[in-house]
Amino acid sequence: MDGSHRAPGGCARLDLDRAARTGEPEVVYGEGKTPAEVAALLAQLCAAGTRPVLATRCSPAHAAACPDAAYDERSRLLVARSAAPDPHAGRVAVVCAGTSDLPVATEATGTLDAFGVPVTLVADVGVAGLHRVLAESDRLASADVCIVVAGMEGALPAVVAGLVPCPVIAVPTSVGYGAAFDGLAALLGMLASCAPGITVCNIDAGFSAALAARRMLRLTQARRT
Repeated sequence: MDGSHRAPGGCARLDLDRAARTGEPEVVYGEGKTPAEVAALLAQLCAAGTRPVLATRCSPAHAAACPDAAYDERSRLLVARSAAPDPHAGRVAVVCAGTSDLPVATEATGTLDAFGVPVTLVADVGVAGLHRVLAESDRLASADVCIVVAGMEGALPAVVAGLVPCPVIAVPTSVGYGAAFDGLAALLGMLASCAPGITVCNIDAGFSAALAARRMLRLTQARRT
């Protein structure tokens, strides 16, 4: 038995043993799937006792097919079942450069919330008004992990990494005018940052950043116990 189970209609092969191997269950990627397919996959995960059960990059049509799930239109997350809050998990701060970056930032916060990880959103603190992020420096420094989401030139993670002692996970977004190249400029800027302690995720990958933060917290928690 390989732990995979084909969903009704044969649209996917769910990995129901993933949580036992990696500590996190499979999460459904909604984009490209029909509403009926997403609904069938979430139903099978719920029936298997999986927790949390969620899908990313979902549309209102996906949400309509899953009336018992909670849907957030900005993050495009569809959450059928959340994990119990873990007060010992550690704290994550999701730092968002501008309001236009909120879809990616809220994908990160919504994912962490579904996994029971305490998370705080610190929004609209981009480098165009440096005083805004400096005013939040104490709150950021108290976090165990910072996820920093920014588009344009992607400078904010370097600023945050110079203020905090914790790991910084940088997420470039596709926000910006022509020379931003749909997030490529921010990605390259984050990869080339002179500030140490930065890990860089893919463009618009708030979900990936959230799972990376959770794994860092789990490792720290295991060493404390």
